[in-house]
Amino acid sequence: MSLLWFFLGLAAYAAFRTLPGCLYTVSPDQRAVKTRFGAAEIMPMIAESPDIAPPIDPSLSEEERQRYAYPQVRVIGPGGPYFKLPWETVHRVSVATHAVDLSWDPSKRQDTIEAVTKDNLTTGVNGQIRYRVSESNLYPFLFGVKSPLEHVMGYFVSVLRERIANFTDPKGASLLSNEEVVDTPAGEPRGSAVELSEGVSINDLRKNLPLLNQYMEEQCRSTTARYGIELDAALITEIDPPPEVDRALSAINSTRNQVAADISTARADAEQQITMSARAVEIATNNAQAEVAPLQELAGTLAVIKKEGGSACLKAYLRNARVPLYGLASRIVLNNSQSK
Repeated sequence: MSLLWFFLGLAAYAAFRTLPGCLYTVSPDQRAVKTRFGAAEIMPMIAESPDIAPPIDPSLSEEERQRYAYPQVRVIGPGGPYFKLPWETVHRVSVATHAVDLSWDPSKRQDTIEAVTKDNLTTGVNGQIRYRVSESNLYPFLFGVKSPLEHVMGYFVSVLRERIANFTDPKGASLLSNEEVVDTPAGEPRGSAVELSEGVSINDLRKNLPLLNQYMEEQCRSTTARYGIELDAALITEIDPPPEVDRALSAINSTRNQVAADISTARADAEQQITMSARAVEIATNNAQAEVAPLQELAGTLAVIKKEGGSACLKAYLRNARVPLYGLASRIVLNNSQSK
């Protein structure tokens, strides 16, 4: 009996020490995956198909699809208490949206990310990315890589540096509009101002931050299939060159703005001069037409008189037309032919 009570006490002690650890709960912002002796619990197979797997990402190549073909694990939703055996382990994962700085790196301390632009200018890039763990693809996040967030950040930074190194303003970096062309010597082709001008990469990047963020979001959609992390948004907020370069760029921008203002002023003055010249030509044309119209009418009248009455009638008309002029003249000079 003493031996029996010893084993009963030992069993009660083991149950008291073990059973509380076999109960667990999952909070609303978490999902859990249970492993047995280190092996995850895989979803059962469906008839005529392999293990249930996450949706295939179309951005992955065929080789990448085979490499990242992860099985679908059984996900435990929020609630509890749940029971597990002592040799089973529960892995809880937060599926809430998190934010992390671009400069985050567990292997070193840094404030910004360095990137080289198209014109070989080293700039500092900073910002944030928002991400969350994919509930439908927990296997790569938990068991695919040791530090999935570190891998995602490395992937994001490498894509960002590649984009900055090859970025070109899609709208063109010019002081003149696309429709205007620059005069070239005879025999050479005429090119647009956009084609004949060169932009500054740092200025193009600063002007197109929304476009850069959109590109990064599109390129990083494959992180769900690779690492089980969904990129919610990329917020690149700062692109700063070294201080001496920043001062030089400020001077360049001031000069470009001044040149643009001078061009606008010259264009306005030229348009005003053209408008005034066109108006002056129109006024002169109207005055000339006003002076010519009475002469043309008089010529037509004289032609009709001569045609209907002959030369004698025309001379009589001219003699009568001179009568009012005689009253206005102070002296009249007549030659012999006129006196007769």
